[in-house]
Amino acid sequence: MKTLIQSLPKAELHLHIEGTLEPELMLQLATKNKINLPFQSVDEIHQAYQFSNLQSFLDIYYFGASVLITEQDFYDLTWAYFQKAKENNITHAEIFFDPQTHTDRGIAFETVIKGIHQAMQDAKEKLGITNALILCFLRHLSQEQAFATLEQAMPHLDKIKAVGLDSSELNNPPEKFKDVFAKAAAEGLLTVAHAGEEGGADYIWQALNLLQVRRIDHGVQAIHDDKLVAHLAETQIPLTICPLSNKALHVFPDLAQLPLKALMDAGVCVTINSDDPAYFGGYLNDNYIAVQEALNLTEAEIRRIANNSFEASFL
Repeated sequence: MKTLIQSLPKAELHLHIEGTLEPELMLQLATKNKINLPFQSVDEIHQAYQFSNLQSFLDIYYFGASVLITEQDFYDLTWAYFQKAKENNITHAEIFFDPQTHTDRGIAFETVIKGIHQAMQDAKEKLGITNALILCFLRHLSQEQAFATLEQAMPHLDKIKAVGLDSSELNNPPEKFKDVFAKAAAEGLLTVAHAGEEGGADYIWQALNLLQVRRIDHGVQAIHDDKLVAHLAETQIPLTICPLSNKALHVFPDLAQLPLKALMDAGVCVTINSDDPAYFGGYLNDNYIAVQEALNLTEAEIRRIANNSFEASFL
């Protein structure tokens, strides 16, 4: 089964580029940019990756991103991911970036997007990996700040396919960002949103009804709402499930409880993704393998999930 997973072409639809910052590159950039880290070695960084929930991860995620300063830094980060993508036989990737993580510490929006975009262009030309970029608003910040970020993005809309919503979910419902999502859609951008990871099924309904999203990122809490599961099956609005992330952040105690197969059996379009692989211990193939072993998925089911990843993409 591992050979099959490796050989299947796959699309990745839920990947935070800042979450691919491997410890080795983090230390290199910290040294180059004279950023003081509380870690002296790769092992020390790995030991810090013991998370109790989403917020405990976000705290160190934002700290790690502080080493990204120059356009070249963002290029190197993104290019390193695409090399991993090639190893995982990912032939299409739709990647998130969090501009507010960088602009709030004085890095120009243009610096961020130019570095990422150039690496994406090189991935197309040199690795044959098609791709798209999704700008995520940080939901723990205000809608006014999201509007300011969208304004900064306006000169670069030719490089951006969609907008999304990420960061700490609890107490930050999708409805908080209804107006900025409407504005983004009016500018021709597609919409996705994180919902139903730590938040409940009601957050998924909000993302569907108020943000008019084309995909739900995570969405695993849908399993607790039969009406929602039926709606997702009927509309074929995809879920971008991230198994090793869910395990690392204790959304589920172990992958045997991940409702991926139950959602599949109900007719929902589910996909497998790696989320923040440098922090959660596995890239895309690792996630496929872990789920296959935990849920005893058949070859046909694995092929279906891989096929779903392209059907759910914005290709």
